[in-house]
Amino acid sequence: MEAHLIPAVPSSVYYIADFITAEEEAFLLRSIPSNRWVPLSHRRLQALPSRLTTNNTLLPSPLPAWLEHPVLERLKSLDGMFGDAPHGINHCLINEYLPGQGIMPHEDGGAYHPVVATVSLGGSTVLKVSQKRAADSAPAGTLEDPSSGAGTKTWRILQEPRSLLITCGSAYTETLHGIAEIMEDVDLSEHTVANWSLLGDRQHFVAQGGRSERETRISLTLRDVKKVSGLGAKLFGKVR
Repeated sequence: MEAHLIPAVPSSVYYIADFITAEEEAFLLRSIPSNRWVPLSHRRLQALPSRLTTNNTLLPSPLPAWLEHPVLERLKSLDGMFGDAPHGINHCLINEYLPGQGIMPHEDGGAYHPVVATVSLGGSTVLKVSQKRAADSAPAGTLEDPSSGAGTKTWRILQEPRSLLITCGSAYTETLHGIAEIMEDVDLSEHTVANWSLLGDRQHFVAQGGRSERETRISLTLRDVKKVSGLGAKLFGKVR
């Protein structure tokens, strides 16, 4: 995995271009349930196998078989990235971003084991990663953009279709991440994109003059929810 480490970002963020093939991407897009979307004010999402309860507990149920290949089995082969997670990977949050949609800077928080893997489908986007300020104490997902803070460091990570982004270590606990609500990402170059050297098709963005028009993008965010209801031991056997 060291070959995929993004060097400029706080430890540790990894980027793998072409983590899945175009055929696998098409299969995943076809497999996402059409009847489970939950509308939000700026996008829609769904959670598999279910949403967390009010006390951040997962009611256990197996993840769908269509996620096992290629996503889950391939993640399990990545040098033990989830090797010390109590349950491996037991949750997938699916977000749909139409052009112009994004998400405010936030952190994933303590409900999850501190490793998050995101597979991008359909379109490219720029993820803005920002150093947390000492004053940032609001709950995960409710923080204001800290980029105006004096001396706050930020990084831009370009996520291509079919790519994998893994965040762990201090990058998980000490940074925020968000996506701007814009129609086009601009000023994309080796000087402005932290993972430029790891991109699968840098020349595409060069040919476009450092610009990338947003298309519909779906992200699969895979994590391990720490608290799993004991009900699972009765319904599904021993919870692993």
